[in-house]
Amino acid sequence: MPVTPLSSLVPAVGAVPFVRDLAAHGGRPAVVTRDGQISYTDLAERVAVTARRLGAGRRLVLVVGANTVDSLVAYLAALHAGHPVLLVPGGHDAALSGLVDAYDPDVVVGPADGGWRVEHRRAASAHDLHPDLALLLSTSGSTGSPKLVRLSQANLQANAESIAGYLGIRDTDRAATTLPLHYCYGLSVVNSHLVRGAALVLTDLSVADTCFWELFRDTRATTFAGVPYTFDLLDRVGFAAMDLPHLRYVTQAGGRLAPDRVRRYAELGRRAGWDLFVMYGQTEATARMAYLPPDLALDHPAAIGVPVPGGAFRLAPVADHPDPDAGELVYAGPNVMLGYAHSPADLALGRTVDELHTGDLARRTPEGLWEIVGRRSRFAKILGLRIDPQQIEALLAAHGITATCVGGDDELIVAVAGAGDPRRLRRLVADEVGLPPRAVRILVLAELPRLASGKPDLAALRGLAAAGVEAPAPEPTAAGDLCQLYAQVLDRTDVTPDLSFVDLGGDSLSYVEMSVRLEQELGHLPANWHTLPIAELRGREGDRGRRSPESRRRRSLETSVALRAAAIVLIVGSHIPLFTITGGAHLLLAVAGFNFARFQLTGAGRRDRLRQIGASLLRVVLPTTAWIGAVMLVNDQYELSTLLLVNSVLRPDVPDGWHFWFVEAVVYLLVGLAALLGLRRVDRWERRHPFAFPLGLTALALLGRYDVFGLDARHDLPSALVAGWLFTLGWAAARADGVRQRLLVTAAVAVTVPGFFGQPWREALIVAGFALLTWKPTVPSLAVVNKVAGVLAAGSLYIYLTHWQVYPHLRDLPLVALAASIALGIAYAALVNRVWRWVTSLRRRETVAVID
Repeated sequence: MPVTPLSSLVPAVGAVPFVRDLAAHGGRPAVVTRDGQISYTDLAERVAVTARRLGAGRRLVLVVGANTVDSLVAYLAALHAGHPVLLVPGGHDAALSGLVDAYDPDVVVGPADGGWRVEHRRAASAHDLHPDLALLLSTSGSTGSPKLVRLSQANLQANAESIAGYLGIRDTDRAATTLPLHYCYGLSVVNSHLVRGAALVLTDLSVADTCFWELFRDTRATTFAGVPYTFDLLDRVGFAAMDLPHLRYVTQAGGRLAPDRVRRYAELGRRAGWDLFVMYGQTEATARMAYLPPDLALDHPAAIGVPVPGGAFRLAPVADHPDPDAGELVYAGPNVMLGYAHSPADLALGRTVDELHTGDLARRTPEGLWEIVGRRSRFAKILGLRIDPQQIEALLAAHGITATCVGGDDELIVAVAGAGDPRRLRRLVADEVGLPPRAVRILVLAELPRLASGKPDLAALRGLAAAGVEAPAPEPTAAGDLCQLYAQVLDRTDVTPDLSFVDLGGDSLSYVEMSVRLEQELGHLPANWHTLPIAELRGREGDRGRRSPESRRRRSLETSVALRAAAIVLIVGSHIPLFTITGGAHLLLAVAGFNFARFQLTGAGRRDRLRQIGASLLRVVLPTTAWIGAVMLVNDQYELSTLLLVNSVLRPDVPDGWHFWFVEAVVYLLVGLAALLGLRRVDRWERRHPFAFPLGLTALALLGRYDVFGLDARHDLPSALVAGWLFTLGWAAARADGVRQRLLVTAAVAVTVPGFFGQPWREALIVAGFALLTWKPTVPSLAVVNKVAGVLAAGSLYIYLTHWQVYPHLRDLPLVALAASIALGIAYAALVNRVWRWVTSLRRRETVAVID
């Protein structure tokens, strides 16, 4: 078969209006990639050149869809020349081969030998092609199913214009291609932006890739699209904390996003200045049928909204449905497909459907919004009761359980991911739907089976049930072992492989133990391990057994952990004094700010953040006041102002009140920041400008450091105001992204620390520690050193609290004084942790009792 390059010239003919009119947008950027920009004029020329090469006679052109310039040009060129396009997924040879065998295309355009080529399989079409036929898409993702959706030129143009209208797409917008070109949702992003002369940031990078966000910022992208799984990835990469100044709106479709997540992202968008558009569609409607106006997302997060411009909904009655207000959703509009194709003979057909029966069950709310309440084809009838599996999945999701349900032979099959109590789950489900417990089968699986499209594999679930798979979980995997480790350290019972340390509410105290234990298990931890799902650490455990004995002894240690361990030893040793190396407490203040940014300022909503800050406050305040109160019972060393942690405000002259200046500073800072970030506008600023925000606070905090108030700062101002700039600079160090921002933090430290104490060596220690914290995520170490450092760092707060009552009695034996001070602090840490876990378990039992 002859093969011709894409660069040859042959006359062309136009068809779909927005493709025909590309050149009308002139020199505006049409495509932006890592390699540069392509203007609309240039894109139109490339499309025209390729269209001529495809020839004038209408033929069936198969195009391999990929997020590349060549693939985009081939797709547009075929539409420009009036050829029906069969768009197939790239990277799936089986799907490509299956569709080639099933539809025998006249021309194949795709990658070959490192480039792209046009393969003319015959000079004239072997098929009878209806004049309205423009595009053929599969509804089954990458499976290569021969069942295709037939779309017309009018379908493509109408849906592109409709989407561009309700999104308010401008010619200045730039859409990042987060979804594949062959997928109708991803393709609709392309069409709707081209119809308005907007630009495409063309990439195949995932939103989980740091390079994607660098490209997004560098190209000033204004929008991206996501399916539900995309939002899982956004949570994992800390999207809420990203600085994306040009982001204007985010769209979501491709499946139901849980209402609480819709609300959370809508609130995040409102704070950060961008809109969330929740949308609903099917390939059979070209792409979109409904959208939820962004201003309604907070109050109506379960709704799909209103029909797209030009479309309309109605409800078709469904027999035996328990909700009289619900019915099958039926859509009509200019974007409804011509019909299905099951074989090449169907390519000659014209319109065979006038409206689309979606198969979704819906109702209309009193506010005029449409809501999907189930899927008609998934309903099961068990013991005479009509059961909606999606209702069960939503119920379990509300309890934090990921599940897929399907009807079996006289039983409801409920598969759950991760750990779970089958008896409690069975009772919960049975009570909800009115079935006897014996009619509910619970399958506890490591992972739920899914199709290549990411949708639940219901046939596989039925197969597992038929094979006799019961509730006990499968054999432990590496991820399962790590889940057990997370559960032990964090004292949680809801650990699953898709959650991260931050997702599970880990804080700076548990972080130390978790990092050291994981490092023992895996041998090496990535710098951002605390934000990675447990499952992504799975492969690293397999490397453990392949390491040499020497490499097993060599380890790395988190810099923040190393600094906490070293600082507490320096603090106690200098107070004895065994030696005089000061500055450790002020360095700890910087580490506290660093960890505040990492563990309290997560991608969670404002209220969740405030709860996390509150929990951290309790972890500091309660053991501190408990210890001070115990000391007050046996002697008069401390006063009430010390117990209430207000010495630096009310009684700076109390002899031993300064002992807890560090704790007071941390508490005051956390309380002040909670009050500040509790304001919606401030929370929004911090999320939009995660690096600039702490730098701005540093500038304010330096007013106290440089005594701009005209007071004797060391005696008249609270310690949080005097030394708070170290905390905010530690925060900025955690947020620094790239060399320039790290250099800025380092320069700020180098300028502001010298002169604060008038003690050059003390100041040099703080500057050096800051540099390590900013530039080196880990430091080389040994296994035994990691264990010791982990214990010291985890107990640093408690050692600090208790050493004041130990070393004065052992000054003549300084080494013994140091060892005893550390030992008592570690013992107090163990006691506090035991009490904390006991209280947590009580609360958990109360919660379970309420659920049951």
